[in-house]
Amino acid sequence: MTKTWVAAMPRSHDACEASGLRLLSRQRHLLALLHALGEGVPKLDFQKFLFLYSQTRGDNAPYEFVPYRFGAFSFTSYADRRKLTERGLLADEDTWQLTSEGRRLAVTIDLPAVGDFVESHRHLGGDALVAESYRRFPYFASRSEIATKVLGRDIAARRRITAAMPRPNGAPLMTIGYEGRSLESYINVLLTHGVNVLCDVRRNPISRKYGFSKRTLTTACEGVGVRYAHLPELGIVGDRRQSLETQADYDRLFEEYERNDLPRQAEAIESIRRMLESGERVALTCYEQLPHQCHRHCVAEAVERCGKKPLTAVHL
Repeated sequence: MTKTWVAAMPRSHDACEASGLRLLSRQRHLLALLHALGEGVPKLDFQKFLFLYSQTRGDNAPYEFVPYRFGAFSFTSYADRRKLTERGLLADEDTWQLTSEGRRLAVTIDLPAVGDFVESHRHLGGDALVAESYRRFPYFASRSEIATKVLGRDIAARRRITAAMPRPNGAPLMTIGYEGRSLESYINVLLTHGVNVLCDVRRNPISRKYGFSKRTLTTACEGVGVRYAHLPELGIVGDRRQSLETQADYDRLFEEYERNDLPRQAEAIESIRRMLESGERVALTCYEQLPHQCHRHCVAEAVERCGKKPLTAVHL
């Protein structure tokens, strides 16, 4: 892989606007990094470069990551790859590669930190690059299928990966909303708390927010060892959720839901309880960040009541 860094020119916003393209900040970082690395960057290499670069940005990291089959992985970066390919800025190739239009735009993006990063990491690639990411950030290697191969005899690094694996305890029933979370941060919360079954209690599992429609969420969960189960019968029809402006409005809706809806869903509630009694760690999910503004807290309370052993749900 040829790695040449071309100095960025301080015209990024103007150039994007002039070309009729509105890029998200993270997409600008992605294009600038790819341009600095050179042409035809292998998929695994680019993912690790993007990961290590993002870690240098602290709270301003352009992308978040999850521990995946080959280490740190960003679902969002691949969603952006598809969008940028559609817009003619990335080539539809097996590697990460800019088109001529992408190069013309990338050279105008003024992000000096990208050049500094590439200068200090240009010597890495392949297994050495993957191993570097594993040694520095062992949590993200905790689900890797290639750690033994790339780390070889580095027993200390492999032990750090083992030590970084989540060891959850506490209540096996949890609830979580995806409001205000990226797909990656959401998945990391699930993994940190040892969730192995995600029960989606939305009536219609469709979202305008990337990652949280049924198909994408199922793929993301199953990729990290979390089973996705959709229980639409526990959802609330959308038109009943209109004009919820105060907590009193929510409370009235949930009182009606508990009185008229939940009693008819004993089978679904019992199915969740059986998961828990078989040793699964289950999270109920819907949109709202605050559990008292989401019907999932009603479902959790119904699950708590239906078993013989006491159980208290934790709201993540």
